[in-house]
Amino acid sequence: MSNSIDAEIQQEIATHKILIYGKGTKTAPQCGFTVETMEFFNKFGYPYELINVLTNPEKREALTKLTNWPTLPKVFINGTFYGDTDVLGPMEEKGELQTLLKEAFQAPPK
Repeated sequence: MSNSIDAEIQQEIATHKILIYGKGTKTAPQCGFTVETMEFFNKFGYPYELINVLTNPEKREALTKLTNWPTLPKVFINGTFYGDTDVLGPMEEKGELQTLLKEAFQAPPK
């Protein structure tokens, strides 16, 4: 079964330029760190997807193995895993994240 979960994860990563695996949904986040990550990305104006892994322990475990990152949320940008806001915050301060997002979307946000 893990092969189908891995394939599903790869499809999700390929489909969304900014993908957050977290706890809860955009309308009902269930964790302060998920809320913090949503607020972090809201300020940039790019679309992102939040996938709730609380309801799917197998997917959550598969993501932990894939990323070697034990905690949620897990953020992927343009197919690459970046961790969470502990990693992304310093990248923003250096201006690296803005460049990465512009490259991912190849256009300014609407």
